[in-house]
Amino acid sequence: MYAKARTITAVVAAMTSVALLAACSAGAEAKDGQGSKEGNSTATAASPTATASAGPAASKDSSAFLSFPSSSLTWKELPGSGGVKYANVRGDLAGSGSYEAFVSFPAGKDNPMHVHSQDLPTVVLKGTFYADIDGVRVEYPAGSYYRLPADKPHLSGCEKGEDCLLFQYQDDHFDLVPTKGGQ
Repeated sequence: MYAKARTITAVVAAMTSVALLAACSAGAEAKDGQGSKEGNSTATAASPTATASAGPAASKDSSAFLSFPSSSLTWKELPGSGGVKYANVRGDLAGSGSYEAFVSFPAGKDNPMHVHSQDLPTVVLKGTFYADIDGVRVEYPAGSYYRLPADKPHLSGCEKGEDCLLFQYQDDHFDLVPTKGGQ
């Protein structure tokens, strides 16, 4: 029951982000993890905005108010990912434990065949992401949701033309484990 309630809460939060993204200026800029400005990247142009002034902070209190104006998001590159960046809103995608994070995926970036050790729910906020499972390719344009089951070998990536912005969350750390033929 807890997992279902958490999934519903996270999807509602992500869909709220979609609405906020629609109100964002396409030319808005946000700081990356090194404090420099990035022009024309998904991490900057598609970051959510909010009117509250509280910045990001990890909280284990599920009743705590969390607010993430785009200017307060800290973007970091996922090591070895070929340009995939993330901005944590709860926990740490690259750490241990549960997390919720925005993920910026470069247009045309493909992942090798891989699995995740746990289910991976994802909301696509910008661009078109895809997953190829058992030879069947499904495209997920902005506004789409999918939950990839744990240990399911698949290919995935962002279609060419526009960077992808995703919202992902898991009960434990993020992992991407290449499978046979996936390197």
